[in-house]
Amino acid sequence: MTQLLRILTPEAEGGVGNVYADVVITNQKDMNLADEGVIPRNQVRSISLANVLVDTGATTLCLPRPLVEQLGLPTKDRIQATTAGGVIETEIFAQAFIEVLGRDGTVDCIALPDGSRPLLGVIPLEIMGLQPDIVHHRLNVLPHDATGTYINI
Repeated sequence: MTQLLRILTPEAEGGVGNVYADVVITNQKDMNLADEGVIPRNQVRSISLANVLVDTGATTLCLPRPLVEQLGLPTKDRIQATTAGGVIETEIFAQAFIEVLGRDGTVDCIALPDGSRPLLGVIPLEIMGLQPDIVHHRLNVLPHDATGTYINI
């Protein structure tokens, strides 16, 4: 069941050069179970978030703990992470399937303290071939074709 959560708009934050994206996050394990017919599609846990801050200073997808719990993502590891406010103890969760601008990928997710704003970090951006354009406050979709692909081997 998808739930749309409205968070602060760029105008409300007054962020110069900030880029925001609408993101759908789904529990990949639930998707697999639904594909196998083990659970019905309507039991796949998913959320839609509007105006998620694209933060190239963040490593991966970062969500407030209540959203991680709502998605039911499996715990992968306990870590210490550096934030703007200092070091925090938190956890990494696996199997977050994300969709942005018609691109998708499965990434790890770091839990943030309750009340924090969701962040879309650099690893998901690279996986999906998205590039922030701070001048125009948008994400650019990089090409898949042979002449301009973002995929390197």
